[in-house]
Amino acid sequence: MILKINNKEYNINSDPETPLLWVLRDELELTGTKYGCGIGFCGTCTVLIDGVAERSCVLPISNLTASSIITTIEGLGENELHNVQKAWMELGVTQCGYCQPGQILTAVGLMNEKPFPTDEDINTAMSGNICRCGTYNKIREAIHLAAGG
Repeated sequence: MILKINNKEYNINSDPETPLLWVLRDELELTGTKYGCGIGFCGTCTVLIDGVAERSCVLPISNLTASSIITTIEGLGENELHNVQKAWMELGVTQCGYCQPGQILTAVGLMNEKPFPTDEDINTAMSGNICRCGTYNKIREAIHLAAGG
């Protein structure tokens, strides 16, 4: 199976029911996508599929096609940091950092859908991402900054 990940094509040899998370981490050594809960609840494993935030720990690769565009945290700011990444850095959002790849990609997915999200939009989109350090207010502020507000 061929998958396009971070603008590169990969020939994937894993079982079709293997979750994308494990293909990324174990087969391709793209370890920026983290394992959290394994049931799609915490958001730590979030990647973008065609610009939409998806939980990679519960997404079997059989659900993807060669035309699916998969973006991990490694591919997001490949040539230049994304506005969300710049805002994260400017505001010092990250504490321990473990959940941040999933937080950032969820925020990018939100902004792909709603370039100028309201607090309500942000709260709704980000509610499925758990941050043990509790940086939720800074995350919301960074999303507004990335949106230009």
